[in-house]
Amino acid sequence: MNTRQMDFCIELAKTLNFSRAAENLFVSQPTFSYQIRLLEEEVGFQIFERSGKGAALTPAGAQFVTYLANMREELKRAIEQGQNFSAKYKDNITISLMTREVLYFLPEAMRMFAKDHPGIQITPKFQYENGMESFLKNEADILFALKEETRQIPGITVHDLFESRIYLISQRDDPLTKKNLLKEEDLYGKTLMVGGGSPPALRAVQQRLIASGKIDYFNSADHDTTLTNVAAGRGVCLAPGFLNDHSGQFAWTPFDCTEHFSCCLCTHKNDARESLASFVDLLKQLYRDAVAIPL
Repeated sequence: MNTRQMDFCIELAKTLNFSRAAENLFVSQPTFSYQIRLLEEEVGFQIFERSGKGAALTPAGAQFVTYLANMREELKRAIEQGQNFSAKYKDNITISLMTREVLYFLPEAMRMFAKDHPGIQITPKFQYENGMESFLKNEADILFALKEETRQIPGITVHDLFESRIYLISQRDDPLTKKNLLKEEDLYGKTLMVGGGSPPALRAVQQRLIASGKIDYFNSADHDTTLTNVAAGRGVCLAPGFLNDHSGQFAWTPFDCTEHFSCCLCTHKNDARESLASFVDLLKQLYRDAVAIPL
């Protein structure tokens, strides 16, 4: 099966008309019909039922075309990425992170790195889940992680990056924002959103507050849902400082607790590229020099 046949099949599934599909793809109808027949012979089942009125997808064909369309879109993106890369770059460093916010200095690091390494591309790869699994499959060169997640994993090098504390996220006009440091009793009577893939340190604080019996709570599916609920005035939440996008939409007030997060970068031990080491060192330096950005 080639990309031409894939395009023919997807177009016929849209139009359900051989003549119109062939016209849309600028080929003759005999050529178009021949390629569809070759494709069906290759996959071993009938994709389309023919009739005098045109074509209709068989049940197997409908399922096949759904997967085929997704595959074609992925292939298109891969080709475009390859074209972009081959035109300008000689090497690529992929960094996996759960959200854009977790590495506040990543854009600055990319700008600075490009000045000294114009032939090397830095590619962010956002993976809210399964980032570690993807990294261990060598699908990324650098992984942002919490240090607790990296213990006893062979074949990786862990680079300490920064320590992040816990903050309360609230609307900017919430009376709690008048305090410089919030304590447990400040949240009594409030509604606290919990869950949403919270790391163990944060879950421990949430559970401690719930055990007091003096707060209301409800489960939130993920961080974005939680922020939407905070914006809607449905409650407040606790979150790691590294999730702060510093947009000013919400108030982030430090919460008094011993729990914190050790944030790090992971690389593969067998990746000895000087460019990779330089980029990691650049990110580490930016965080060492940070004074105005609360983490």
